[in-house]
Amino acid sequence: MSTRSVVVDRPGVHRLVTGPEPVPGPGEVRVRVAAAGICMSDREVYDGRRDAAYVRYPVTPGHEWAGTVDAVGEGVGRELIGRPTVAEGFRACGACDRCREGETSLCQSGYEETGFTLPGAFADHVVVPARLLHPLAEGADLRAAALLEPAAVVAAAVRAGRPEPGERIAVVGAGTLGLLAVQLLAASSPVELTVIDPRARRGERAREFGASGAGTPEEAEELHGRFDLVVETAGAPATAASSCLLARRG
Repeated sequence: MSTRSVVVDRPGVHRLVTGPEPVPGPGEVRVRVAAAGICMSDREVYDGRRDAAYVRYPVTPGHEWAGTVDAVGEGVGRELIGRPTVAEGFRACGACDRCREGETSLCQSGYEETGFTLPGAFADHVVVPARLLHPLAEGADLRAAALLEPAAVVAAAVRAGRPEPGERIAVVGAGTLGLLAVQLLAASSPVELTVIDPRARRGERAREFGASGAGTPEEAEELHGRFDLVVETAGAPATAASSCLLARRG
Protein backbone atom coordinates (compact mmCIF):
# COMPACT_ATOMS: atom_id res chain seq x y z
CA MET A 1 0.00 0.00 0.00
CA SER A 2 1.15 3.55 -0.68
CA THR A 3 0.79 6.76 1.28
CA ARG A 4 1.03 10.44 0.36
CA SER A 5 2.84 13.19 2.22
CA VAL A 6 3.69 16.85 1.69
CA VAL A 7 7.43 17.39 1.98
CA VAL A 8 9.02 20.83 2.40
CA ASP A 9 12.50 20.31 0.97
CA ARG A 10 13.67 23.81 1.89
CA PRO A 11 11.99 27.16 2.46
CA GLY A 12 9.54 27.90 -0.34
CA VAL A 13 9.90 24.49 -2.00
CA HIS A 14 7.44 21.67 -1.37
CA ARG A 15 6.21 18.59 -3.20
CA LEU A 16 3.63 15.84 -2.87
CA VAL A 17 5.38 12.50 -2.42
CA THR A 18 3.88 9.05 -2.82
CA GLY A 19 5.71 6.16 -1.18
CA PRO A 20 5.23 3.01 0.90
CA GLU A 21 3.23 3.22 4.09
CA PRO A 22 5.49 3.88 7.09
CA VAL A 23 6.05 0.95 9.44
CA PRO A 24 5.85 1.64 13.18
CA GLY A 25 8.90 0.57 15.15
CA PRO A 26 9.04 -0.78 18.70
CA GLY A 27 6.83 1.26 21.00
CA GLU A 28 5.29 3.17 18.10
CA VAL A 29 1.91 3.35 16.39
CA ARG A 30 0.89 4.39 12.91
CA VAL A 31 -2.11 6.69 12.68
CA ARG A 32 -4.23 7.31 9.59
CA VAL A 33 -4.70 11.07 9.60
CA ALA A 34 -8.28 12.32 9.41
CA ALA A 35 -7.66 16.05 9.82
CA ALA A 36 -4.70 18.39 10.29
CA GLY A 37 -4.64 22.09 11.05
CA ILE A 38 -2.42 24.73 9.48
CA CYS A 39 -0.65 26.75 12.16
CA MET A 40 1.43 29.91 11.81
CA SER A 41 4.39 27.73 12.79
CA ASP A 42 3.76 25.66 9.65
CA ARG A 43 3.87 28.86 7.63
CA GLU A 44 7.19 29.70 9.26
CA VAL A 45 8.56 26.30 8.23
CA TYR A 46 7.47 26.89 4.64
CA ASP A 47 8.66 30.49 4.50
CA GLY A 48 11.96 29.79 6.23
CA ARG A 49 11.21 32.06 9.19
CA ARG A 50 11.46 29.38 11.88
CA ASP A 51 14.63 29.34 13.98
CA ALA A 52 17.06 26.83 12.48
CA ALA A 53 17.38 25.10 15.85
CA TYR A 54 13.71 24.11 15.68
CA VAL A 55 13.30 22.72 12.16
CA ARG A 56 15.13 20.12 10.11
CA TYR A 57 14.63 20.07 6.33
CA PRO A 58 13.37 18.20 4.43
CA VAL A 59 10.34 17.75 6.65
CA THR A 60 6.65 16.87 6.46
CA PRO A 61 4.86 19.53 8.57
CA GLY A 62 1.70 19.00 10.59
CA HIS A 63 1.56 19.04 14.39
CA GLU A 64 -2.17 19.76 14.94
CA TRP A 65 -3.99 16.61 13.91
CA ALA A 66 -6.31 13.73 14.77
CA GLY A 67 -6.75 10.30 13.29
CA THR A 68 -7.22 6.59 13.87
CA VAL A 69 -4.56 4.05 14.84
CA ASP A 70 -4.22 1.50 12.05
CA ALA A 71 -0.97 -0.34 12.95
CA VAL A 72 1.18 -0.89 16.05
CA GLY A 73 4.81 -1.76 16.54
CA GLU A 74 6.45 -4.30 18.81
CA GLY A 75 5.47 -3.92 22.44
CA VAL A 76 2.26 -2.00 21.77
CA GLY A 77 -1.14 -3.58 22.47
CA ARG A 78 -3.22 -4.35 19.41
CA GLU A 79 -6.30 -3.09 21.23
CA LEU A 80 -5.23 0.39 20.10
CA ILE A 81 -5.91 -0.48 16.46
CA GLY A 82 -9.07 1.33 15.34
CA ARG A 83 -8.91 3.80 18.23
CA PRO A 84 -9.40 7.50 17.41
CA THR A 85 -6.61 9.58 18.91
CA VAL A 86 -4.47 12.68 19.05
CA ALA A 87 -0.87 12.81 20.30
CA GLU A 88 1.63 15.13 21.91
CA GLY A 89 4.16 16.60 19.51
CA PHE A 90 7.24 17.02 21.70
CA ARG A 91 9.33 13.84 21.88
CA ALA A 92 10.29 14.53 25.50
CA CYS A 93 12.35 12.04 27.51
CA GLY A 94 9.96 12.02 30.47
CA ALA A 95 12.84 11.59 32.91
CA CYS A 96 14.72 14.90 33.22
CA ASP A 97 13.92 17.55 35.84
CA ARG A 98 11.82 19.61 33.44
CA CYS A 99 9.79 16.62 32.28
CA ARG A 100 9.13 15.49 35.86
CA GLU A 101 7.85 19.00 36.58
CA GLY A 102 5.43 18.71 33.65
CA GLU A 103 7.40 21.14 31.43
CA THR A 104 7.91 18.63 28.62
CA SER A 105 8.34 21.38 26.02
CA LEU A 106 11.56 22.32 27.87
CA CYS A 107 12.95 18.77 27.95
CA GLN A 108 16.66 18.85 28.77
CA SER A 109 17.49 15.90 26.51
CA GLY A 110 17.19 18.04 23.36
CA TYR A 111 14.51 19.15 20.94
CA GLU A 112 12.57 16.81 18.67
CA GLU A 113 8.99 17.52 17.56
CA THR A 114 6.52 15.98 15.17
CA GLY A 115 6.11 18.17 12.11
CA PHE A 116 9.29 20.17 12.62
CA THR A 117 12.22 17.80 13.02
CA LEU A 118 10.29 14.54 12.47
CA PRO A 119 7.59 13.67 9.91
CA GLY A 120 4.24 15.28 10.69
CA ALA A 121 0.62 14.89 9.74
CA PHE A 122 0.42 16.62 6.36
CA ALA A 123 0.25 13.06 5.12
CA ASP A 124 -2.04 10.06 4.94
CA HIS A 125 -0.20 8.53 7.91
CA VAL A 126 1.96 9.66 10.81
CA VAL A 127 4.06 7.49 13.12
CA VAL A 128 4.42 8.48 16.78
CA PRO A 129 5.44 6.86 20.07
CA ALA A 130 2.46 5.12 21.66
CA ARG A 131 3.29 6.77 25.01
CA LEU A 132 2.39 10.16 23.53
CA LEU A 133 -1.13 9.16 22.46
CA HIS A 134 -4.27 10.66 23.98
CA PRO A 135 -7.01 8.27 22.83
CA LEU A 136 -10.43 9.75 22.15
CA ALA A 137 -13.92 8.42 22.67
CA GLU A 138 -15.42 6.28 19.96
CA GLY A 139 -17.27 8.43 17.46
CA ALA A 140 -15.27 11.56 18.32
CA ASP A 141 -15.37 14.36 15.75
CA LEU A 142 -11.83 14.07 14.39
CA ARG A 143 -12.02 17.33 12.49
CA ALA A 144 -12.74 19.17 15.72
CA ALA A 145 -10.20 17.05 17.60
CA ALA A 146 -7.41 18.42 15.39
CA LEU A 147 -7.80 21.63 17.43
CA LEU A 148 -6.97 19.86 20.69
CA GLU A 149 -3.26 20.63 20.29
CA PRO A 150 -3.68 24.42 20.17
CA ALA A 151 -6.40 24.15 22.81
CA ALA A 152 -3.93 22.39 25.10
CA VAL A 153 -1.39 25.18 24.53
CA VAL A 154 -3.98 27.75 25.57
CA ALA A 155 -5.16 25.66 28.52
CA ALA A 156 -1.60 25.52 29.87
CA ALA A 157 -1.33 29.30 29.66
CA VAL A 158 -4.71 29.82 31.32
CA ARG A 159 -3.85 27.40 34.13
CA ALA A 160 -0.57 29.24 34.71
CA GLY A 161 -2.52 32.49 34.99
CA ARG A 162 -4.84 31.05 37.67
CA PRO A 163 -7.89 33.16 36.82
CA GLU A 164 -10.26 33.90 39.68
CA PRO A 165 -13.97 34.77 39.55
CA GLY A 166 -14.58 38.49 39.42
CA GLU A 167 -11.29 39.43 37.78
CA ARG A 168 -10.78 41.73 34.83
CA ILE A 169 -9.12 39.72 32.06
CA ALA A 170 -7.75 40.73 28.67
CA VAL A 171 -6.89 38.48 25.74
CA VAL A 172 -4.50 40.00 23.21
CA GLY A 173 -5.09 38.54 19.75
CA ALA A 174 -8.31 37.04 18.41
CA GLY A 175 -6.96 34.33 16.15
CA THR A 176 -7.47 30.63 16.83
CA LEU A 177 -5.52 30.71 20.09
CA GLY A 178 -7.23 33.87 21.24
CA LEU A 179 -10.73 32.55 20.61
CA LEU A 180 -9.86 29.31 22.40
CA ALA A 181 -8.55 31.38 25.32
CA VAL A 182 -11.79 33.36 25.46
CA GLN A 183 -13.84 30.17 25.74
CA LEU A 184 -11.69 28.83 28.58
CA LEU A 185 -11.46 32.11 30.45
CA ALA A 186 -15.20 32.76 30.22
CA ALA A 187 -15.68 29.68 32.39
CA SER A 188 -13.81 31.40 35.25
CA SER A 189 -16.63 34.00 35.62
CA PRO A 190 -14.62 37.19 35.06
CA VAL A 191 -16.32 40.51 35.67
CA GLU A 192 -14.76 41.68 32.41
CA LEU A 193 -13.27 39.73 29.48
CA THR A 194 -11.91 42.06 26.83
CA VAL A 195 -10.26 41.03 23.57
CA ILE A 196 -7.71 43.29 21.86
CA ASP A 197 -7.29 42.84 18.10
CA PRO A 198 -6.89 45.30 15.21
CA ARG A 199 -9.52 43.47 13.17
CA ALA A 200 -13.08 44.52 14.03
CA ARG A 201 -14.60 41.31 12.68
CA ARG A 202 -12.37 39.28 14.95
CA GLY A 203 -13.60 41.30 17.89
CA GLU A 204 -17.18 40.56 16.93
CA ARG A 205 -16.38 36.85 16.73
CA ALA A 206 -14.73 36.99 20.15
CA ARG A 207 -17.97 38.31 21.62
CA GLU A 208 -19.75 35.29 20.16
CA PHE A 209 -17.23 33.07 21.94
CA GLY A 210 -17.84 34.71 25.34
CA ALA A 211 -15.93 38.01 25.47
CA SER A 212 -17.73 40.89 27.15
CA GLY A 213 -15.93 43.51 25.06
CA ALA A 214 -13.44 44.07 22.28
CA GLY A 215 -11.18 46.86 21.13
CA THR A 216 -8.30 47.77 18.87
CA PRO A 217 -4.71 48.23 20.04
CA GLU A 218 -5.20 51.99 19.76
CA GLU A 219 -8.26 51.85 22.01
CA ALA A 220 -6.35 49.61 24.43
CA GLU A 221 -3.89 52.43 25.11
CA GLU A 222 -6.59 53.87 27.38
CA LEU A 223 -6.72 50.60 29.35
CA HIS A 224 -3.16 50.41 30.69
CA GLY A 225 -3.01 48.91 34.18
CA ARG A 226 -6.66 47.84 34.11
CA PHE A 227 -6.46 44.04 34.04
CA ASP A 228 -5.73 41.44 36.70
CA LEU A 229 -4.71 38.88 34.07
CA VAL A 230 -3.56 39.33 30.47
CA VAL A 231 -3.23 36.38 28.09
CA GLU A 232 -1.14 37.19 25.00
CA THR A 233 -1.86 34.90 22.05
CA ALA A 234 -0.51 36.75 19.00
CA GLY A 235 3.15 35.94 19.61
CA ALA A 236 4.56 39.21 18.29
CA PRO A 237 7.08 41.50 20.05
CA ALA A 238 4.70 44.48 19.91
CA THR A 239 1.78 42.58 21.45
CA ALA A 240 4.00 41.13 24.17
CA ALA A 241 5.06 44.64 25.14
CA SER A 242 1.52 46.03 25.06
CA SER A 243 0.28 43.10 27.15
CA CYS A 244 2.64 44.09 29.95
CA LEU A 245 1.21 47.61 29.91
CA LEU A 246 -2.36 46.32 30.17
CA ALA A 247 -1.67 44.40 33.38
CA ARG A 248 -2.13 46.06 36.74
CA ARG A 249 0.84 46.49 39.05
CA GLY A 250 1.66 43.41 41.13
